[in-house]
Amino acid sequence: MWLPNEAWRPGCRLWEPAPWSDPGTVVKQEDAYTSCTTAKEITCQEIAVPLCKGIGYNYYYMPNQFNHDTQDEAGLEVHQFWPLVEIQCSPDLKFSLCSMYTPICLEDYKKPLPPCRSVCNPDTLCMDYNRTDSTTVSPVLSKPTNHPGKGYNPSKTKPSRPGAPGKYKPPAAPCEPGCKCLEPMVPVNTDRHPLYNRVKTGQITNCAMPCHNPYFTHDERAFTAFWIGLWSVLCFVSTFATVATFLIDMERFKYPERPIIFLSACYMFVSIGYIVRLIAGHEKVACNREFDMEHIHYETTGPALCTVVFLLIYFFGMASSIWWVILSLTWFLAAGMKWGNEAIASYSQYFHLAAWLIPSMKSIAVLALSSVDGDSVAGICYVGNQNLDNLRGFVLAPLVIIYS
Repeated sequence: MWLPNEAWRPGCRLWEPAPWSDPGTVVKQEDAYTSCTTAKEITCQEIAVPLCKGIGYNYYYMPNQFNHDTQDEAGLEVHQFWPLVEIQCSPDLKFSLCSMYTPICLEDYKKPLPPCRSVCNPDTLCMDYNRTDSTTVSPVLSKPTNHPGKGYNPSKTKPSRPGAPGKYKPPAAPCEPGCKCLEPMVPVNTDRHPLYNRVKTGQITNCAMPCHNPYFTHDERAFTAFWIGLWSVLCFVSTFATVATFLIDMERFKYPERPIIFLSACYMFVSIGYIVRLIAGHEKVACNREFDMEHIHYETTGPALCTVVFLLIYFFGMASSIWWVILSLTWFLAAGMKWGNEAIASYSQYFHLAAWLIPSMKSIAVLALSSVDGDSVAGICYVGNQNLDNLRGFVLAPLVIIYS
């Protein structure tokens, strides 16, 4: 977008005509906006403006395009539109206002991230109220801003004459024009790469997920690792105590309560899988480095550490689900059908056959089909993290069948 008779003044004051500009002087808004953000480094802060809490993002940066330096200034001005938001005159109004007064800020992306032009169109937002109400959004949304249109690509867009209408052709391919694999995603550029033409992120082929989830900040990832590690250790301690008590005096625990012991043993091994990830580290378990690029594991059977973590979590996790069903069955036979301990124990071999054979067959199938992949959040290896069909076939469908 080109703006006549306007330029960028020191201090990042937006949309103020420059006194030295001559009539007909043209200044590109995108360049001006970039100059502002580089003049004062973007620092993400948590949103405290009541209107914009829970809007879909939690962090903002200042100054915004109205030259507000604090949330108090932005809040005082944006809250004049509260009545229009409350009556829901437009589903996009709240997001449009908040994206301008409290701009979106990402910890790992230190550049402005404006909303799409179609969302902030003053001609469609609260159109009826713009004609009748004195408190309207048109003057605010009509301010020159850098809302990109569909298919916009800064590296390929040529400046147009002031006042010339911009037209965007619809995309001819499944991926929109200019759509390509950019950081923090990992591009697969060579046919020598084992993932070449095998991996896809969204509509972009040869684009792999990075080792760490890009949608979480560093602090959030650290908290996730701490939280998983904490509960893994607590789970291991409690289940180990249960299993150790059983091993000391096995005759003391009979059916129908004996499945609790095997259930605890399954959870103990699941917790060991997470503890192995905690000790070895996220990168050693869930990630792979090839051609100096680190990405998450995709449909693999190795390395050994990844396979071990997968077996501990998947095999014993599925076995625990079956032992839950067996526990419910034995309690029903004892309490509802009045079966004795010996009568229930006579079927114990069938209980063990179902509890260990079914997860074994599924684990072998997953490994044979090379369906193990990495989890960029938890840092473990499992099945179905990167492939929805594997998730449905090896996780969701078996659990539905077991619990139904």
